[in-house]
Amino acid sequence: MAYVGTASDGHGGWADAGQRIATSPRAPAAAVALLGLAAVTEAVTRSAAASVSGQPLVLSLLAVSVLAMATTLPLGFFWAQPTAAAVAVSAASLLSLGVFRLLTVAGLLAELTVLYRLGRNGPQRRGAQLLAVGLAAPFLVLALADPRSGGSAQGILTVLLASLAPAAALAGIAVRARREALMHSAARQAIASTLMEHTARGERARIARELHDVVAHHISMIAVQAETARLATPGMPAAGAQRLAEIGDTARAGLTEMRRLLGVLREDADADAADRQPQPGLRQLNELLDNARDTTGASARLIVSGPPATLDPGVELAAYRIIQEALTNARRHAPGAAIDVELRYTNDTLRLRIRDNGPGPPAAAAHGSSHGLAGMRERAAAAGGELRTSPAPGGGFLIEATLPAKGEAAA
Repeated sequence: MAYVGTASDGHGGWADAGQRIATSPRAPAAAVALLGLAAVTEAVTRSAAASVSGQPLVLSLLAVSVLAMATTLPLGFFWAQPTAAAVAVSAASLLSLGVFRLLTVAGLLAELTVLYRLGRNGPQRRGAQLLAVGLAAPFLVLALADPRSGGSAQGILTVLLASLAPAAALAGIAVRARREALMHSAARQAIASTLMEHTARGERARIARELHDVVAHHISMIAVQAETARLATPGMPAAGAQRLAEIGDTARAGLTEMRRLLGVLREDADADAADRQPQPGLRQLNELLDNARDTTGASARLIVSGPPATLDPGVELAAYRIIQEALTNARRHAPGAAIDVELRYTNDTLRLRIRDNGPGPPAAAAHGSSHGLAGMRERAAAAGGELRTSPAPGGGFLIEATLPAKGEAAA
């Protein structure tokens, strides 16, 4: 068992060392230097063996040595510039083949490498692809034009390069295309994820607004009705009064929990993405005010001035919700106060004015932390208008909203 573990550890050590060497920043330069040394050695050896007199000329050996280095070393010098490296190595390889009919194995490997890297990492995708294929084509022409490329080692290397050069260029192009496809796919996934997140935030904003405007309104009415019934019914048994008080307490506790939930929903919601579909409109205002009168027993008047116009459904919904929330706020902070709701139609705006004669602005409104006031401002802004709150002249609380009124006069 110990022997197997040791062997495994040894193989793992060699693998780790090889990986560190391969990922080293100096690995390309070292590999290119070895290729250059191998190319010069092979070129000098083959030129010396091919010399007729047995005493090869020094200039000839020097020329083939320089060309052998030129077919490999640019790969390292221009590692970060694949276009320059491909042009330099290809030119040197073509010159060596054309003048000396000499191609080394190291030069072949360098040529295939630069064509692959040009197809994969060229600065301009389309231009790099055309250049890679264009640099590979002359080697095929040389292989076909040389009648002696049949059985010699040099001919075999030339034919091999002519065959593999286009394949290397196309392989680099394919790798680049796959890499770009993966990048585009990742970008599409990121965009889709962002859209889903924005949609979810918008839905949370819509749910928070509807919960506050609709459900909280009805729960508040339950609490007020329970309290009114307990106080206004003469001769009610103590058990019945106790039950009504419990109903009121439960309703108020439910409102408190709902406000906590609304805080969580609003925390991460984007109100601009909310889906605002028209539900009730201004034609239901009389019913809303009648309900408020029946619930609280206080006076609630509707005042309309100007020629009524047929408004955009979204504007009508915003106006209705603002008035509904204003009534709820008045019932909560100024119970029993009389309320005036005024609609003033002009040529291009609808002005809302909701005033109560209660004790004045609630503490939450003074500090800007009321969810109800924030919801009303969101409603007005979503419809393209604005909302203001202030103490009413002579006492009480005043809410004013200006909404766009686009449409034809109602008949």
